[in-house]
Amino acid sequence: MEFDIKTKIETGKAILGIEFGSTRIKAVLISPDNRPIAQGSHEWENQLVDGLWTYSIEAIWEGVRDCYRNLQDNVREQYGVEIEKLAAIGISAMMHGYMAFDSNQQILVPFRTWRNTNTARAAAELSELFVYNIPLRWSISHLYQAILDDEKHVKDVDFLTTLAGYIHWQITGEKVLGIGDASGMLPIDPETKNYSAAMVEKFDALVAPKGYGWKLEDILPKVLLAGENAGCLTAEGARLLDPSGHLQAGIPVCPPEGDAGTGMTATNAVKQRTGNVSAGTSSFSMIVLEKELSKPYEPIDIVTTPDGSLVAMVHCNNCTSDLNAWVGLFREYTELLGLPVDMNEIYGKLYNNALNGDSDSGGLLAYNYFSGEPVTGLAEGRPLFVRSVNDRFNLANFMRAHLYGSVAVLKIGNDILFNEEKISVDRITGHGGLFKTKGVGQRILAAALNSPISVMDTAGEGGAWGMALLASYLVNNPDRLSLSDYLDREVFAGDVGTEIKPTEAEVAGFNAYIENYKRGLGIEKAAVEFKK
Repeated sequence: MEFDIKTKIETGKAILGIEFGSTRIKAVLISPDNRPIAQGSHEWENQLVDGLWTYSIEAIWEGVRDCYRNLQDNVREQYGVEIEKLAAIGISAMMHGYMAFDSNQQILVPFRTWRNTNTARAAAELSELFVYNIPLRWSISHLYQAILDDEKHVKDVDFLTTLAGYIHWQITGEKVLGIGDASGMLPIDPETKNYSAAMVEKFDALVAPKGYGWKLEDILPKVLLAGENAGCLTAEGARLLDPSGHLQAGIPVCPPEGDAGTGMTATNAVKQRTGNVSAGTSSFSMIVLEKELSKPYEPIDIVTTPDGSLVAMVHCNNCTSDLNAWVGLFREYTELLGLPVDMNEIYGKLYNNALNGDSDSGGLLAYNYFSGEPVTGLAEGRPLFVRSVNDRFNLANFMRAHLYGSVAVLKIGNDILFNEEKISVDRITGHGGLFKTKGVGQRILAAALNSPISVMDTAGEGGAWGMALLASYLVNNPDRLSLSDYLDREVFAGDVGTEIKPTEAEVAGFNAYIENYKRGLGIEKAAVEFKK
């Protein structure tokens, strides 16, 4: 088998997916039958510059080069060969945000990521104008907020894109974007599979008094569906990824996508009536709709699958960061005792012990707000643990409260879909760091959503694998199957993972927790108002 993989790499049959996550850039190399065969990664962190979260252009390129170099090392170690040719490449990244460039391809202001919540006024005004929920983190919100703030750079905007769109542009020369990522820039018309023409017209009329020399559609990337031609790797692009010079130009590159689209792909959740939950540094749920919602809801974004189906997305800025911080505290205690430290064991022990706690976490509450949380109306965040003297304070309830807190906001948003819109779902699949300890995060989420949750063995491969699958779909689909059929037949072959159903007691316990959580939001708001 190893010899066969070596031959596939040498003959250029392998496929590469790269994803820029919030804390890690990951590359996954897959064989023609869509199995992961090598990977590389690079850890990175955003910076708070002038009050806005950003990653520098230098950090972006240093990160992807280190990630690719790490992949090269992994391939050499396993197979003794260099990567020179590939069948296809795909680039994905955290969605939304604001990357604006002038006509000389120079970035006009530092990259503004999805994490920034300074766009409240713009999002509110555009939501009213479009009669459509426009989230704070969407690119159109960032653009309009810059206009409202009279930022001088706006007049010079020649191209506006996302992080994935930027990387793709630099390595191919093509100003394009996959429809899923594009739907986080400006709403998509489900009929035309393009930006809403009515909203483009309204926006242009709104900003016309400013006298800018551009129209909105002229500065946005072209929208492409999964499987469509998005250009090829240029010689310059090959050097950007691989300064060593081994990687050759001419490789097809599929439409760049956002991390939501790759998550749907990696969990086989692009078909209508399926859904997935990604839970890591941030979390989001994606439910593929059979029809449009009856009205706009502020906590729910409408985006699309990589092939253009409408998706109801509940996006939460915060998920496991505070939980991880507390686990880190227990690691310090273990080290203080002079005991061997195995982080997987610490997570496993603490998470599994949480299942021994009371179903309502004993009344304990955890607010995991490292940053603002638009779903609950918080522009800033303060991590908080809250208890009263009569609550049942023990380690199991403490951990259960933090696990509950990691998906609490997700539940608030999804209750709208299931309780008010009566959305039906056949399958929800979980993936991401919350599910790494087998069965625990899965059971917590099942209780939160009152729905069976599946987790696949491939869930740990994550978005980079999902992006590689989209690249594979571009070049390894001679029968021109739809994306959902391709995933069903060629990738998952009937595998729906391991399912956990919640008990009535677990659902009732989480419902009790969430009612306390909502009543306690005033505590979080007071903490935000207190500046220290």
